[in-house]
Amino acid sequence: MARVSQEHLDARRRQILDGAALCFARNGFHATSMQDVLKEVDLSAGAVYRYFSGKEELIEAIVAEVLGAIRDVYERAAREDPPAMPDELIARTLAHMARERPALTEDGRWLFPRLMIQAWTETLRNETLSALLDEGFAKVLASWAKVVVRYQEAGMMRDDVDPDAVARTLMATVQGFGAQYALFGSFSPEALQAGVRGLLSMREAADGTGNQSVKKA
Repeated sequence: MARVSQEHLDARRRQILDGAALCFARNGFHATSMQDVLKEVDLSAGAVYRYFSGKEELIEAIVAEVLGAIRDVYERAAREDPPAMPDELIARTLAHMARERPALTEDGRWLFPRLMIQAWTETLRNETLSALLDEGFAKVLASWAKVVVRYQEAGMMRDDVDPDAVARTLMATVQGFGAQYALFGSFSPEALQAGVRGLLSMREAADGTGNQSVKKA
């Protein structure tokens, strides 16, 4: 009997993960059955269960993979000299996820943000997934903080700024984009990049309070 190559095994695993992710993004975790996944990927139950024991393991694998891919973007950015500005880095993150998850597009709409919302909701009842998300979030946050430290080392940001606070704010910006896109679908990555760039262009008013000075007649 011919041995199956690792390349074939990896491709089959990718096929299953992409199909399951599309089902979850489209209908939610609870409304998606393993039969739905089997139909989506057009494989037998035996072929799918060879890789994953069931729906819970599929969900956990998808979340772990996504968090790892996002973390890799910031780890690479932290090694740049100088690192990309936040607006460019956020746009790079979204573009990377769109390239990494092309299967999560249906009728021209990117469904990855819907999958993200589904994962957050599922953590409220799934302790294993919640722990996995907590661990992955901490690693992504640490990678973002490395980028902020590089900003400081390059003289692009004040030394007295808390890297963790900045990292959390930048992550919240990306998460907020995902929520808006999933709910309303009218917020583009280009608009997000332009908005962040606009915020970065702000300067304090001449009086140093952050408020506009009022001219007296």
